[in-house]
Amino acid sequence: VHPPVVALGRLAHWSPLPLSVRDARRKAAPLREQLTGVPPQAPGRSAEGTPAASDAAAEVSGLGVRRGRTEALHGVDLTVRGGETIALMGRNGAGKSTLLTTLVGMHEPSSGTVRVGGAVPHRTSPRALLRHVGLVPQEPRDLLYADTVAAECTAADQDAGAPAGSCRALVARLLPDVPESVHPRDLSEGQRLALALAVVLTARPPLLLLDEPTRGLDYAAKARLIEVLRTLAAEGHAIVLATHDVELAAELAHRVVILADGEIVADGPTDEVVVSSPSFAPQVAKVLAPLPWLTVPQVARALEALA
Repeated sequence: VHPPVVALGRLAHWSPLPLSVRDARRKAAPLREQLTGVPPQAPGRSAEGTPAASDAAAEVSGLGVRRGRTEALHGVDLTVRGGETIALMGRNGAGKSTLLTTLVGMHEPSSGTVRVGGAVPHRTSPRALLRHVGLVPQEPRDLLYADTVAAECTAADQDAGAPAGSCRALVARLLPDVPESVHPRDLSEGQRLALALAVVLTARPPLLLLDEPTRGLDYAAKARLIEVLRTLAAEGHAIVLATHDVELAAELAHRVVILADGEIVADGPTDEVVVSSPSFAPQVAKVLAPLPWLTVPQVARALEALA
């Protein structure tokens, strides 16, 4: 379990291993030369390519949202399609969380329109909206009220109108070996996140929203989360992540949308958007710049192909 700059050093057989981006750049000239002219596989995509076009899971047009006297969002246009993973990025207060909570009906737009699976979120009952969209908030414990994992799963099945055992099956997939009798507060941060994700997924919403999902996770827990989300996208779920985690965006996102002061200031393929901004570039991009590489797995696949 180690950061990307160390993983890149191990892949390139650098000794001693770099402990910072600056250390790695000093060693990376031969690797940059080896990768010059080799096109990297786009982030968030399998070797088969980009997600197939599908119906919109969410459509936002000219959205404005006021919170008190503050205009939290202004003129936001966004379409999210099935199988697509979007990273919402920007500074604190940029409007990321407000956009997510508007998609689940917690705010009424002051202007523009929002539709999720054809439903207008703030005019749709929570039970009906569960069929279209689910949100895992910054604090997963906000979704967890029962005294045991088993009780959480029973409640999730009932709320979603799902067959008994549906949530428990998801928990077994995400949290193997966690006893049903354990209290959610006794779980680790990563385990609570997985339980909250299972609760949300019980309703099988086509659109999944996660607000800062890697906060408090170690590298191992984050790697497990990435695999789960990648599988969900491959199954056709649309995923929107509000995150400051540039490494997560590089690993998962097909698109990056950057918000500033409540407006979208960039929206495009991950490799184009994050490389153009040092603030949002992951470690590998900083080490191998100006080449457009973002993740260690990208580099590993390229080196294997060149061997």
